[in-house]
Amino acid sequence: MDQIIIKDLEVFFSVGVPDEERAKPQRLLITLVLEHDMQRAVAGDDLDATVDYSAVTERVARLGVGKSWRLIERLADDIAGLILSEFGPTRVTVKIKKFILPETRYVAVQISRP
Repeated sequence: MDQIIIKDLEVFFSVGVPDEERAKPQRLLITLVLEHDMQRAVAGDDLDATVDYSAVTERVARLGVGKSWRLIERLADDIAGLILSEFGPTRVTVKIKKFILPETRYVAVQISRP
């Protein structure tokens, strides 16, 4: 399956189990892999026949406005559901990097949904 890859979209969302961690938005990097048959888009050089990655990034960035999550697992699932319902790829994989543990480069969650 063809893929559109959006790597390390930087967002600032409120996420964390303790209330104080969610009190201030924190930097996250989100990588998205959208599987989509692009044959029609390629044949017609037609944006409407593919997934508009600019629109996807704008929509994902807006998702965090005024919201918070306890778990990045839940956030990843919410992002996957939003992309599937609004943009219609065959499958989506969402990876979220969070920079919370000082002794690690990052922690991450990755999910895939059909």
